[in-house]
Amino acid sequence: MASREVSAMIKQGFIADPSLSFSPSRITSPPVKLFTASPPPPPPPNESTHSSNPTLFDMMSDEHNREPPPPRRKSHARVAQILTEFKNGVVYGHSLGPSDVKLTVVGKDGYRVTMDVHRKVLSEKSRFFMEKMNSRREKGVSHMVEISECDDLEIYVETVVLMYSDDLKNKLIGETVLKILALLKVSAAIMFDEGVTSCLEHLEAAPWSDDEEEIVVSCLEELHLPDDSVTLILQRVSSEPSTSSTRTRTDDIFLKLLTGVLLAKDDKARREMKVLIFKLVREEADYDVSKDTLYGLCHRCLTSLVLCLSEVTTQMNDPGKDRGALMGEIAREADNMLWMVDILIEKKMCDEFVKLWADQKELANLHSKIPTMYRHEISKITAQICVGIGKGRILVNRETRFAVLNTWLEALYDDFGWMRRLSSRSLDRKLVEDGLSQTILTLSLRQQQVILMKWFDRFLSKGDDCPNVQRAFEVWWRRAFIRQVLTEPDGSQLQITLYD
Repeated sequence: MASREVSAMIKQGFIADPSLSFSPSRITSPPVKLFTASPPPPPPPNESTHSSNPTLFDMMSDEHNREPPPPRRKSHARVAQILTEFKNGVVYGHSLGPSDVKLTVVGKDGYRVTMDVHRKVLSEKSRFFMEKMNSRREKGVSHMVEISECDDLEIYVETVVLMYSDDLKNKLIGETVLKILALLKVSAAIMFDEGVTSCLEHLEAAPWSDDEEEIVVSCLEELHLPDDSVTLILQRVSSEPSTSSTRTRTDDIFLKLLTGVLLAKDDKARREMKVLIFKLVREEADYDVSKDTLYGLCHRCLTSLVLCLSEVTTQMNDPGKDRGALMGEIAREADNMLWMVDILIEKKMCDEFVKLWADQKELANLHSKIPTMYRHEISKITAQICVGIGKGRILVNRETRFAVLNTWLEALYDDFGWMRRLSSRSLDRKLVEDGLSQTILTLSLRQQQVILMKWFDRFLSKGDDCPNVQRAFEVWWRRAFIRQVLTEPDGSQLQITLYD
């Protein structure tokens, strides 16, 4: 038989003789050879090794005998320690008598170790070994088993050692998740059921890091283990398939979380949870949040904001009322509304809110009656809408864009100085000015003119306390005058005469 065919047979599994090959039935494992009788005598010395011209075999032997690199040396040292502990603490600690199987494990780097083990243990603990050894059951005859091309020789050796343990659960305590997964793969490959069960129980009880979580899920899905423990483990990271009832339950949970944040009594905790919830919403951009849920909360926030401003207008001149408390109430309600707008923009659902905000005539009227120092937080909502429109993240028709500026732009001008001074850390002035400029430039030329001429007068009187939209003014000027001059038809006539 050609050497290539023999190699192919070896890679398929166990080979007892050239006419027999077999491999694990569930998961591919490294090639294994099973021999009966004693080890063959060492081959006679090769004369060519002493010649002055080394053969290819000599060079391969020299390569094999070279000192392994440091990582492999550490692995070889750990294997040697495992074998020493196994011999001293396991084999001689059981009444098994002398070993009747020589198990040789060979790594992909060619490094090999041989263990004196017992057929009784291998057969009882591993259904894989039991099937193969029982097929060649001969009394008084020892076996030689070789497992070759192991990805991780250390794990294979350690798995065999675990077959001798009376308490696998405690034996695995303290091992890393990645180590347990490696042991699980080998245990599954050789049908070491007790090892598989112990590894799964360990994974179910142990915490995982984010990186480990992905590896655990991938490994368990790859192994296809018919065990309820796998389902139990995966329930940590996944629930039942999505249905209408589960979506409703998810919306209920999301509504409860958002409502809890909006009504939180502790300001520090409320700010922290807002950051956390928004981060989760942003990371899960494809998560389908109910639009009705979000807009229900928006209407609730708007109602609270109107009630708050109405109350402030009646208590503003009351000397017994703490003005700081009034400012805090307005800022809290405005911040809640702004947070909801950020979520709507992130979920690409803010188009309807722009029209809703443009229609808040009552709120805008109350806003104008309250001193700027109390109300300026509300104008951040208008600024955020302009930023969203300017970046193309909110798409609404021109009438709605003009309506929202018509209702709230003067208020934004009035409040901008306070916003700039008191919210310097949270307010990105350039971002707001760019967003406002872009929003203005999406309007018709006539609408641009109306807005920018009013801005021109406001900016000359207020300076830095007014948003600087000079860029929008320049673009409008070029559109309105320079470009139209260039596109006017030329009244002169050009005559061209051709000569031979």
